[in-house]
Amino acid sequence: MLIVSEETCKEVVGRADAFTAVEAVFAAMAKGDAYNFPVIREAIGHADALYGFKSGFDRAGLTLGLKSGGYWPGNMAKGLTNHQSTVFLFDPDSGQLQALVGGNYLTAVRTAAASSISIAHLARKDARVLGMVGAGHQAGFQLRAAAEQRDFEKVVAWNFHPDMLPGLAAVAEDIGLPFEATDREQLGAEADVIISITSAHEPLMMKDWIKPGTHIACMGTDTKGKQEVDPALVAAATVFTDEIAQSVTIGEAQHAIASGLMGEDAITPIGDVINGVHAGRRSDDEITLFDGTGVGLQDLAVASVAARLAEAQGKAQVVGL
Repeated sequence: MLIVSEETCKEVVGRADAFTAVEAVFAAMAKGDAYNFPVIREAIGHADALYGFKSGFDRAGLTLGLKSGGYWPGNMAKGLTNHQSTVFLFDPDSGQLQALVGGNYLTAVRTAAASSISIAHLARKDARVLGMVGAGHQAGFQLRAAAEQRDFEKVVAWNFHPDMLPGLAAVAEDIGLPFEATDREQLGAEADVIISITSAHEPLMMKDWIKPGTHIACMGTDTKGKQEVDPALVAAATVFTDEIAQSVTIGEAQHAIASGLMGEDAITPIGDVINGVHAGRRSDDEITLFDGTGVGLQDLAVASVAARLAEAQGKAQVVGL
């Protein structure tokens, strides 16, 4: 059995590795070759923590396993990441445990990969302004991954707590993009691509603020009750997602569905675009929206890459069962 630490994951798995792995698993899901199992997510009644399990099987990639972890809101005060997780990989032929892989960095990089995949397949080719709604830990990963998909010339950003924006500005500076803090309405007026990555429970971006041709990646809504954008905006957009079942129950589409503004049949798996089954963006004026709910198969895909690369480079710890 292999043990792959958080530090080793950072050393061996890059953005390109995550992009390739997540794109492949989205494609497999759309073909019916990969399956997410029901998610378990519970408030444990201690430390205000949410804890749960995401699991699945990718028959195409022969990856079986689960991610165990959750969210501890008091961790930052302890010098720890709020999100804590570990991935367990099993041999699909025998059920034996193959690897324990640190999941914190991989969760961040696979989430960023998902939004960047949506940009690669759905954003206008001439997109030049990137809008960031949210400036927490995950936002930097999102910004770096997104910047590799289009020739952006500027980043405009808003956050609940403006004092966190300099951290995101530093990321933009590091990759050579001008950065401007702005209000949400102006962000909508300027941005060609918008990534929302918050823990909001209310709409932060309204339909009337979004200009034609915008691509929006909603990456923060992964639990019932969470919300980042106006339900009318979701209903007006052409909506794509990682998994329809999660989109309508815990994703951004939950509110538009519940309000009767749209039906489940209006949502397309992004894997259909990757596989060439759906054309994706059909015009320069079309508003496209990716509802990134986060699926267990993403975690298994990047953890499998981490285990393979770490073993090949002699960086994994090998232990007997």
